[in-house]
Amino acid sequence: MDRTTNLLGATALAITDRIRDEMQELLNRSGETAAAIIVLGYAPGLSLEPLRQVLDLSHPGTVRLIDRLEADGLVKRRKAADGRAVALHLTSKGGKLRQQLIDRRLDTLEAALKGLTTEERLVLGDLLAKVLTNLPETEMAKHRICRLCAVRVCSNCPIPGNAI
Repeated sequence: MDRTTNLLGATALAITDRIRDEMQELLNRSGETAAAIIVLGYAPGLSLEPLRQVLDLSHPGTVRLIDRLEADGLVKRRKAADGRAVALHLTSKGGKLRQQLIDRRLDTLEAALKGLTTEERLVLGDLLAKVLTNLPETEMAKHRICRLCAVRVCSNCPIPGNAI
């Protein structure tokens, strides 16, 4: 192991902690609540099973999470096209909260990069894209990695997922 490896680990953990804290402050909930809201915004009509896989939760845990989001007026269940599954959709309140979550995450990330020049940011972006391609082990893992992403900002995703 070298210094770069260790610095990457420390940076990843520090940023993860800050993002988690920001999301929890906004939602007053922990766990994968923010991720569920963000994923349902970029995949409206998603059924419970693929959402469960993206969030890496048990089936009962995912059902409880959706129950809470529905009780909060953030998600609506609708019949899916095939009639057997339930299609999950954000309400307008859920969509607004989703944008706040994405904005809060981007602000946190922006603060971490504030000391870099434009050129350094471009180089770092290229290096991160290269590293990111090594991380997903499955097609669904791509969605798991990007479960909090601001999809519109990432115009040339290095790991586009096709599982959902």
